[in-house]
Amino acid sequence: MKWLAAVFLTTTLWQGAHASEQIASSPTLTRIASAGEITIGHRSSEIPFSYVVDGKPMGYAIDLCLSIINGLSETLGLSELKVSYVPVTPANRFILVRNGEVDIECGVTTNTPERRRQAAFSYPHFLTATRYVSLAEQHMESVQDLAGRSVVSTTGTVNIAQLNELNRTQGLNISVMLSRNHEEAFSMVASGQASAFVMDDILLAGLISSATDPAAFKISQARLSSAEPYGLMMPPDNRVLNLPLAPELAAIFANPEHSIE
Repeated sequence: MKWLAAVFLTTTLWQGAHASEQIASSPTLTRIASAGEITIGHRSSEIPFSYVVDGKPMGYAIDLCLSIINGLSETLGLSELKVSYVPVTPANRFILVRNGEVDIECGVTTNTPERRRQAAFSYPHFLTATRYVSLAEQHMESVQDLAGRSVVSTTGTVNIAQLNELNRTQGLNISVMLSRNHEEAFSMVASGQASAFVMDDILLAGLISSATDPAAFKISQARLSSAEPYGLMMPPDNRVLNLPLAPELAAIFANPEHSIE
């Protein structure tokens, strides 16, 4: 059994040295290890991924982050990491992550080539496409049904760029309106201020499910984009942070019995 003990000791020393290399190569990991604390960026009302109930952030993306933080604690050689929460919006999320005010954003940020120049991303955790919601009584389904209408989307999202590109290339003469958040945009459709709200289809479904009269709204069959992935977002210097995160996410995705509660 001496050889087994020697192998275990050698493996443990290698893992410790490897962890030290990871920490040294990332300013954020160094700070997290020193402080024993990690900051999660969360959304306030993006059901079912990241939202707040009775002052507590929760949702699928939050559960994923809390699960992988356990693995990160082991990598850093800590018994546990204190978790702090910071609310983020589509407009300020990249700024807060880039400035180091948020270590990992646990929400619904789409991982695109352009965004990978601004931040690091985890494995994808969901695929969604851009569609629009309108009042059911309007009987709107296709992209052409948006022509000549007032259409809203949220500031700081990829959906704005997709809507503007569609408007330009197809000559739809859409009056594009900007909202500060998804709830405001959805309310504009409900009140008739806008004919449609362009956004990720899963987020539109969440908003409809929370409406007083869900049957009053309809999500378009037409897509304004191909399916795109959501990823957990980290500061750009933290591509190394994916090393401890990746195995935990892989275990969650590969094993349906793996709990993230």
